[in-house]
Amino acid sequence: MQFKLGLIVNPVAGLGGSVALKGSDGELTAQQALALGAMPKANQRTHMALEQLLAYQEQIAVFTVDGEMGETTAKALGFRTQVVYQSHQPTTPQDTEQAAKAMLACGVDMILFAGGDGTARNICAAVDDSVPVLGVPAGCKIHSGVYAITPKAAGRVVAMLVTGELVTLSEADVMDIDEEAFRQGSVRAKRYGEMQVPSELRYVQSVKNGGKESDELVLADIAAYVISEMDPDTQYIMGSGSTVAAIMEELDLENTLLGVDLIRDQQLVAQDMTASQLLANVKGATTKLVITLIGGQGHIFGRGNQQLSPELIRTIGKDNIIVVATKTKLQALNGRPLIADTGDEQLDEALSGYIKVITGYNDHVMYAVGHPDLN
Repeated sequence: MQFKLGLIVNPVAGLGGSVALKGSDGELTAQQALALGAMPKANQRTHMALEQLLAYQEQIAVFTVDGEMGETTAKALGFRTQVVYQSHQPTTPQDTEQAAKAMLACGVDMILFAGGDGTARNICAAVDDSVPVLGVPAGCKIHSGVYAITPKAAGRVVAMLVTGELVTLSEADVMDIDEEAFRQGSVRAKRYGEMQVPSELRYVQSVKNGGKESDELVLADIAAYVISEMDPDTQYIMGSGSTVAAIMEELDLENTLLGVDLIRDQQLVAQDMTASQLLANVKGATTKLVITLIGGQGHIFGRGNQQLSPELIRTIGKDNIIVVATKTKLQALNGRPLIADTGDEQLDEALSGYIKVITGYNDHVMYAVGHPDLN
């Protein structure tokens, strides 16, 4: 199973720093910096990040932009590279935004980008928090929280994801300052949004220790978060298993531990439903599915929840599947991927890749879902 890595390089990022222009925003500023003798360094820093992934080349497919916006550096290091967007010359902020949208359409697992705060703003405008991102610091202004501390650190975090380590997803602010005001000695910072950023995992004590008491605390956190995120006028299919049962308990609703229930507006609609009943209820209705790991092999489909038929899963859509699990439960898999064994090979393949798993209150990790025949 390959990790789909989006790669975007702002080739003029950081140009203004060495020649005291305090930024590189705007085509004229970039041209001025080059005229003053500035040397582009964004691709050099991207090279440093990607070097950390050389040992995992066979596991990575790079989706990128032509030329200096990513293709050149990725190919030079030997990565399998697919160009999904053709940039203009000279490159523009719109190229960054359109490239990010193209990568979303390709279903990348995360986007690695090199630049500064302006680049982060462009990425945020295109993807918001729909896919994890990580910045390779290459700009003059690095106020945003979406950047790794060094290019090598960025590569190492991506390597953790590729090798299946538990990596927490955190919400990080995208900040930028007014360059013209900054050149006049005034710092005016503004928040432009937030994106999901993978960071090195830090286990909290209750999860580390395991045991009934700590698991109950974590399950309560998961339940509280899922409930806080429930949308009005959306129905939720609640799968089997103790983690989902904790959510039903927090809602004070009767739960079918080994079955599938349906709720709407935090009220019970139907219990222990069959595949045909579920399918009839989801047609024409906005529906999300809450599931956890079933069985000791990491199955999310195909063990104890056969009511969730391939037709039902397709109707709901992958983006509306909510996976919940404690980190100790994931850690017990020892790096093995989650398994979708729906009985439909094409669907199993479509479900494979990396998925966000809710592991606490506003706490997520990226975890691999493997095709059954590849495990």
